Amino acid sequence: MHSRGGFLPPGTDAGHRGHSSRTLSKEYAMPTLGIIGSGNIGSAVARLAVAAGMNVVIANSRGPESLQDLIAELGPLAAAGTVEDAAKAGDAVVLSIPLKAVSDLPDGLLDGKIVLDTSNYYPSRDGRIAALDNSAVTTSELVQSWLPGTRYVKAFNNILAHHLPLLARPGGAADRSALPIASDDGAAKAEAAALLDALGYDAVDAGTVAESWRFEPESAGYTRLYLADPSTPDDQLMSSAPGTTSTEKVRSALASATRVNVAERVF
Repeated sequence: MHSRGGFLPPGTDAGHRGHSSRTLSKEYAMPTLGIIGSGNIGSAVARLAVAAGMNVVIANSRGPESLQDLIAELGPLAAAGTVEDAAKAGDAVVLSIPLKAVSDLPDGLLDGKIVLDTSNYYPSRDGRIAALDNSAVTTSELVQSWLPGTRYVKAFNNILAHHLPLLARPGGAADRSALPIASDDGAAKAEAAALLDALGYDAVDAGTVAESWRFEPESAGYTRLYLADPSTPDDQLMSSAPGTTSTEKVRSALASATRVNVAERVF
């Protein structure tokens, strides 16, 4: 991580979760968040980051010139760059591109970085992937194998993009929601939790990447967990109202989850 110290304030125990964005900004210069992917989730995280006072460098496959409207909306803390720019600048990097595109990233691009990966497996978009269809690995394990030099964390994959800004709350708010994270790297997981805290969410430790199926598509820990009305029809999800989803509710959902037969997924 950069000399600014990543997303944990100096002297903070790796397991501590109590720092708000206000505390972070007082204690040290705000870090830079690199975001690769300017789709719905990437853009939503960028909005939360600049609202928290973070610098953001965002990139997509179409080039910086395609991001000028988004940068104008985000304001002076945000800059457009190449994928390489976002990777280099970020104290942590949110990777929010289609699953099939991850393996096409330049070798070593994200080595040494904390990478918060939002990937989900959608066969209708990604094609069939045998190792996922036969449950030999989780999506997270597959992506981690493609990015061996990174400090990998699975995050942001289980919530609808339009719910991200609507559910964000300051630290200590009674109606604060939580997001699960999974990683094999405990220190990276702690920094990811600190980042989520700054963005307006509590973090729930969902275990290792091998256990991340608990909040993949169709699981108990996936998007319906954040709906005000969990029975909302599929065709109304993109306009659905969110409901506060506490740490306890997320933990309960993860504990009750059963592994989905991915081979049967058609969307």
